[in-house]
Amino acid sequence: MILAGTWCNLFQATVHQDGLSQNMEMVQRKKTMISRIWHGWTAPENANAFEALLKEEVFVGTGRRQIPGYRGIHLLRRDLGDEVEFVTVMWFDSLDAVRTFAGADYEVAVVPPKARALLSRFDARSQHYEVRASRPI
Repeated sequence: MILAGTWCNLFQATVHQDGLSQNMEMVQRKKTMISRIWHGWTAPENANAFEALLKEEVFVGTGRRQIPGYRGIHLLRRDLGDEVEFVTVMWFDSLDAVRTFAGADYEVAVVPPKARALLSRFDARSQHYEVRASRPI
């Protein structure tokens, strides 16, 4: 489910070569932005391999697709003891851009076979939200 509306303050992240540092720059424009959120969990012994797969193959491959309206992705990781949770937050200009990435049924999770092999469980469907506000630190 997604809410409709627009917002004026959008941040564009420039990811530096190390893939970790980000320079947040405020851009003033009237624009709807969509955030796509997905969760996956691994056993602790698979966590580093899964993270490397995402950063070195999945994220790179998504970028190479040059999807109009795709603005980037963030990766979050949390150690829960008996499992490790990962969250991806993708940024798109519109639901049309999300559909270009994920297909007509855009809520279906896009999880390649190599990633599935490392996951113990994952969200079968991604959630989509309209970004209503964003503010720099």
